[in-house]
Amino acid sequence: MPPLSSAQKTAIANFVEITGASERTASRYLKNSNYRFDEAIGVFYTSGASSAGAAAAGTRDSQLNQLFDSYRNEQEDAKDTLGASSAMSYLQSIGVGFEDASLFLAVELLQAPSIGEITRAGFLNGWRDAGAAKADAQTAHLSRLSSSMSRDRDLFRKVYRYAFVAGKEKEQRALSLEMALLYWDTLFKAPGQSWVGSETKINWLDQWKAFLDETWTRSVNRDMWNQCLEFAYKSIDDETLDFWNEDGAWPGVIDEFVAWYKKKRGMEVDA
Repeated sequence: MPPLSSAQKTAIANFVEITGASERTASRYLKNSNYRFDEAIGVFYTSGASSAGAAAAGTRDSQLNQLFDSYRNEQEDAKDTLGASSAMSYLQSIGVGFEDASLFLAVELLQAPSIGEITRAGFLNGWRDAGAAKADAQTAHLSRLSSSMSRDRDLFRKVYRYAFVAGKEKEQRALSLEMALLYWDTLFKAPGQSWVGSETKINWLDQWKAFLDETWTRSVNRDMWNQCLEFAYKSIDDETLDFWNEDGAWPGVIDEFVAWYKKKRGMEVDA
């Protein structure tokens, strides 16, 4: 099935917001109407699905709120928030690994503002969209997503990029190098995407870390973080680095890494 266009994704989001239906229901009605939005909305309401959908949504939200509150510490956690201890207890209960990419997968799904904090709004919205109101369904959903991260580059990209948002200190605009290295180690291993060449199996993550250890003392900003993944995908597919040239749009640190690696391997550093 071809991926949804941005217009189709927007139509689904608007349908859900207006009707309270699930994304799956919204997608079905919109597909049946060839994404004619007003027609899909009309069919939804005249079919009686709206009443059933509202009742189901109310039950689902009640279940989600009850689950959220069962983990919230009234004395320690801020209003409508799971603090660090409560959030970790909840994530552990649904099978999240705190030392692998499934942690960032859950954090992105719930749009957690930080690794140690989950808001009620993020919790409800994330599980509404996933159609998982109970803990066992949430565990199963995360397990399915985790198993596909190493193959689904779009999913992994979404998780990887959100790791920067949730992983940095709230008042900071960049990650410390120490934290970035920790997160790269966490993300670039199973169940995440391994940064290893497809042919010779060169471990690019080890090379990247060695380069940074020798030459880099600054923090890691969003552009460097995001472009590191794009470079990773390119280097997985092309271990010769022939895709790189000095006139490309890579950040300077990527250019420096390529020059460092080619010099180390005795390769010609060409334009």
